[in-house]
Amino acid sequence: MNALKWLGLCALVWLTGCAATAEHKPDPVMTDSAPVVLAPSTTLNSAAKTPATSAPNARAAAANAKPAAPGDTKLQANLDADLRASSRAVASLSPPRDLWERIRNGYAMPDLDNDLVHDREQWYANRPDYIFRMTERSKKYLFYIVEELELRNMPTELALLPFVESAFNPQAVSGAKAAGMWQFMPATGRDFELKQNVFRDDRRDVLASTRAALDYLQKLYNMFGDWHLALAAYNWGEGSVGRAIGKNQRAGLKAGYTDLSMPMETRLYVPKLQAIKNIVAQPGGFNSRLPDIGNHPYFDTVTIRRDIDVVLAAKLAEVPMEDFKALNPSVNKPVIMAAGTPQILLPWDNAKVFQANLDAYSGGRLASWTVWVAPSTMRAADAAKRVGMGEAEFRSINNIPPRMMIRPGSALLVPRSAHSGQDVTSHVADTGQMTLSPEIVLRKTSVRVGKGATVANVALKYKVSAASVAQWNGVAVSAAFKNKQTVILYLPPGKASKAAPARAAAAPAAKKAVKKRG
Repeated sequence: MNALKWLGLCALVWLTGCAATAEHKPDPVMTDSAPVVLAPSTTLNSAAKTPATSAPNARAAAANAKPAAPGDTKLQANLDADLRASSRAVASLSPPRDLWERIRNGYAMPDLDNDLVHDREQWYANRPDYIFRMTERSKKYLFYIVEELELRNMPTELALLPFVESAFNPQAVSGAKAAGMWQFMPATGRDFELKQNVFRDDRRDVLASTRAALDYLQKLYNMFGDWHLALAAYNWGEGSVGRAIGKNQRAGLKAGYTDLSMPMETRLYVPKLQAIKNIVAQPGGFNSRLPDIGNHPYFDTVTIRRDIDVVLAAKLAEVPMEDFKALNPSVNKPVIMAAGTPQILLPWDNAKVFQANLDAYSGGRLASWTVWVAPSTMRAADAAKRVGMGEAEFRSINNIPPRMMIRPGSALLVPRSAHSGQDVTSHVADTGQMTLSPEIVLRKTSVRVGKGATVANVALKYKVSAASVAQWNGVAVSAAFKNKQTVILYLPPGKASKAAPARAAAAPAAKKAVKKRG
């Protein structure tokens, strides 16, 4: 009889092992758009927070248990209890109902509870429409951010940080020039490989900026070992937080987030996030409602192999321009350059629509714009004339303010010729910059030159080009001037005023010489 029991127990353990293997296969979840496969980390999230009833823990205990000796009823009873616990845990596994529940399940930061948190809770509770608009805007991005946080085993409440930073507006720009929904400063963005050039700004890019923000937050957490201090450093700077901690430590004081002396903006930073975290946990308790956000991807990535106009891309995807720009906010020109922006984001269902329409497209060229690199310093009017554009349109599309000169090497957007099939090179698309300098108003000045004067040495003396001197005086670049010949120059006001006295001084000297001869 004991042998039969033992055989039955071994069979049950073997079957449980099979169940464990099957459980790790992702389960498809039907959504309004497309079936989405949930990773094991998604479905096991809530179970992992209750080790006592965790299926993996129970299975491990069963697998590692030694065979029960005949008559060892206590050990056998314990093993049976482990197996029953495993069965209950397996039966309870299910994906979160929506993304909000998934975020709540992944909360892992210590809670902050003080007057500043309560003040922010009240502020948000008094503005339910603002909360709803802000959370509605997040629908396009939140699933992707949560996925990335879970892959890195980071607290999911960090997905709520863009609410604090930018109200989930990827086009947001602060007074200090921080940009994007994660609000990167230009220098910090470059530190985390966010490209910023005349054609794109990765601080606004959904994928690139999220990757950079999570890299930065992980770095800060590793530095300070505390999520509240890491968040303070994200807002105030790691150097500032480090100095504040050192100051407190030297004074024998505590050096936690609430103990440091810091600017009010940073003092309120974590309370704002905590307040939003609390509202997401219990929206009804704060006079708020959250929009439905399904636990499935909102967008898909599409590879771009040729330059394409933004208007045409949105048309082929059958997506409103507003939605297209919301998913691709780093594109700031009317054309997408494949060499610089090899992927675009589209709503999940529209990704396949775009590819099908692109394959069937027979409307001619995809891009009506290209890039021209200025060969020398020139006025916007002259550059526009050279590329066949009106000055107003040229200034507008290239963001050139009035009274500014274009410097050599500037990359400028211009119409692509009807017969050109060449896309913008990767070097220009990746590194294109535009540099401008104030347009200097030149004053017409006449100077009298001496014996041996040439176009070349006059140009050298007044620090202008020989070609300009020759053009102003209607002579060749190699020409020489006669003694006391009047030469026309166009000089900045300061240089012109210095040249004028020399001309005036020459006249009395000439009169004196004439009088002496007479």
